Amino acid sequence: MRTLQATLAVACLFGAAVAARAALDAAPRQDGPVAQAAASRDSVVIHVLIVGDPRELGTASRGSGRWAVPAEVIDIAADGLLIRSRAKILLTGGEGWDQVVTGQKVRTAGRLKQAKAGQAEAAVLAAATPPMQPEAKESVSHGPAQLKKQFKSATEWLQGDAAGLLPGMVTGDTTALDEGLEAVMKTTGTTHLTAVSGANCSLILGGLVLLARTFRLARGVTAIAALMGLAAFVMMVGPDASVLRAAVMGAIGLAALSGGRRGRSLGFLCLAVIGLLILDPSLGMSIGFLLSVLATLGIVVFARPIASWAPAWVPSWLASAIAVPLAAQLLCSPVIVGLQPQFSSYSLITNVAVAPFVAPVTILGTMAVPLVPLLPWFAVIPIAVAGASAAVVAATARLFAGLPGASLPWPEGPTGIATMILCSLATLVLVWLVLHPVWAGAAVLALHRRLVLLMAAGESAVRRQGAKGHHRGCGHRSREPQPGPPPARLDVGD
Repeated sequence: MRTLQATLAVACLFGAAVAARAALDAAPRQDGPVAQAAASRDSVVIHVLIVGDPRELGTASRGSGRWAVPAEVIDIAADGLLIRSRAKILLTGGEGWDQVVTGQKVRTAGRLKQAKAGQAEAAVLAAATPPMQPEAKESVSHGPAQLKKQFKSATEWLQGDAAGLLPGMVTGDTTALDEGLEAVMKTTGTTHLTAVSGANCSLILGGLVLLARTFRLARGVTAIAALMGLAAFVMMVGPDASVLRAAVMGAIGLAALSGGRRGRSLGFLCLAVIGLLILDPSLGMSIGFLLSVLATLGIVVFARPIASWAPAWVPSWLASAIAVPLAAQLLCSPVIVGLQPQFSSYSLITNVAVAPFVAPVTILGTMAVPLVPLLPWFAVIPIAVAGASAAVVAATARLFAGLPGASLPWPEGPTGIATMILCSLATLVLVWLVLHPVWAGAAVLALHRRLVLLMAAGESAVRRQGAKGHHRGCGHRSREPQPGPPPARLDVGD
């Protein structure tokens, strides 16, 4: 009881800390000078720092020509006043805005508008001009953005889907991804492969740990080396909020799978979520953050038990390859159908089928990124192997997307979410029964015997009831007056 009370007290304390941090963050966003300038909807000249990659606007397909870029305000010139702030805004623009990179300082002009309710940014700027000060780009030309562009250029010689998919799976650059393949990956639930996610970070950490164990390094040295390698990977692909979140979740997921106690991994996950929310309260409104936390929670809670259900003849790597996506999907599916009311029928089997090819794409592709500017001739080898694996991933996704019923409609709203939760629970039970055929067979036979006994008891009860009714009817008829002998026949002739 004392442990429960202490746990609740600590939870309330951390919850209050997150709420206080969110309140401090929301005050300037709602009532600060940037919000006041946005309320007037005047044209402004703004100086900003780019803090994220451009994202193309559009719903059905690419080619809209408009881009959304997350930025942080440095100063705003409006109505003869110079406003200095560090508020976050969202820039939307056309030509040139797809070329800006994280860490670049640009200046532009446009109309500042108020952000929508629930939006993390303080305002939205519709840029009327391309980004100015292009010389600022030179200061970051050797940073993550330049590495991404060089790696993308180095993969252009690959054939088919591999040229567009490989940069997406390694660095998150999906600008060259074919629209048809993108739609196929949405249908099969594999779009997470084209983003820097916790799975990428787990593979990087796992590869580094295996490499360190090959050289028989001490456990402490192995941990330090793995964390330093992960930090280098984060810096290479760009240390924005989504990548940092993926790195934290990937490290926790790997710790849960590598033999650590489930309670300890769950505690690390709770602390990580609290720490990330304190650092950036806007993550609480991010669907990506929610899905990342749920996927990691599923891996921490369910992955090892599901993998342990496998028979002894099943290799441990195969059991983990099935358990990890299943555990993540069990908790993420209700949220996904709430956002998009459709069910990807082959999502689990597709993720299991491509799992053996994701590791070489991530590890070898990551090795090739720094080799491209240093030893371009040597980078061809890992790019070729990673490209072949990426081609298999694309072919597998296209195969399952072409099967009948690959995408099924699903109820919308709370009904769809509740239905998916029930389906997830039923899936977990079904998997347990399939992996325990002896127990399942015994349970089915026991249930069959009980049903037979129940039916026999019911039949006996019906017969006894019928017999009682028959005897009761006979007794009732015996009390009725019996008919007498027929009357004597009269002879008319007498």
